[in-house]
Amino acid sequence: MFTSRSISKSFVSIAQREGVGATVRRSIGHPQLRRLDPFLMLDEFNVQLPGGFPDHPHRGFETITYLLPHSPGKMLHEDFCGHRGELAPGDLQWMCPGRGIVHSEMPASRDEPAIGLQLWLNLPRRLKMTEPKYQEIPQTGLPRAKDGNVEAIVIAGEAMGAKANVFTNVPITYVHFIFSGAASHSHPIPKDHNAFLYIISGKGTIGGKPVQPHSVILLSADGNEDGVTIETTEAMQCVVLSGKPINEPIEQYGPFVMTTRAELQQTITDYHNGKNGFENAANWHSSIAELAYQ
Repeated sequence: MFTSRSISKSFVSIAQREGVGATVRRSIGHPQLRRLDPFLMLDEFNVQLPGGFPDHPHRGFETITYLLPHSPGKMLHEDFCGHRGELAPGDLQWMCPGRGIVHSEMPASRDEPAIGLQLWLNLPRRLKMTEPKYQEIPQTGLPRAKDGNVEAIVIAGEAMGAKANVFTNVPITYVHFIFSGAASHSHPIPKDHNAFLYIISGKGTIGGKPVQPHSVILLSADGNEDGVTIETTEAMQCVVLSGKPINEPIEQYGPFVMTTRAELQQTITDYHNGKNGFENAANWHSSIAELAYQ
């Protein structure tokens, strides 16, 4: 029998400035919810030129960027290994910086904002120094399922019989639900996962408790509950995420996430000295960041 998780904490994410002239609403990574193992951060971003996220480094975790299907604009990406790409509305980029990436993420337009979600997912210690790699999936490659007023876009894991085709270093599920009207839907969640929801737009209830746009909903985790029930009386969009905890210490300094203080200090040294994965950092500048000044 399906046992729905309840709300253990909820709050509304307030818009704040991030990067250069970008606006984000931070859910995971917020003072009220610093981390939720294995998740480090989730931002809903809204940005157009001259704003953006110019050249910056990463090590020790993954970034998962999902441009929402209703986004008016696109996002551009470029890194110091020569990789370049474009995310159109509904596209997904799953980047594993591993031992080191310096990259730039910039909107493509001054007139049409790029709106999406970026998730930071921790890596276990044994994988933090892996070689960088990408998974890039266009909107047409993300599995979808629809039943009445409920549609699921599956980024990781499975929902409504549709299964994602991404490789995950850490067991997680990530589903974008679109409710076009009144509905009640029960979504399974592994019992050993931490789980939360982020409400993108519209209103509904979870466990009989109302939720509103930009709400962060942390779900209970007593080990006996195997899902969540979402009910709506109007159109609503949300994402449901769950992940199996890594249960390792975290030492973080901005975009560097390691397991020990010594590893973190070594990462900062590597970046400043251009070593151990950051060899191209000192002399590289992205071309897309220059769009902000044109």
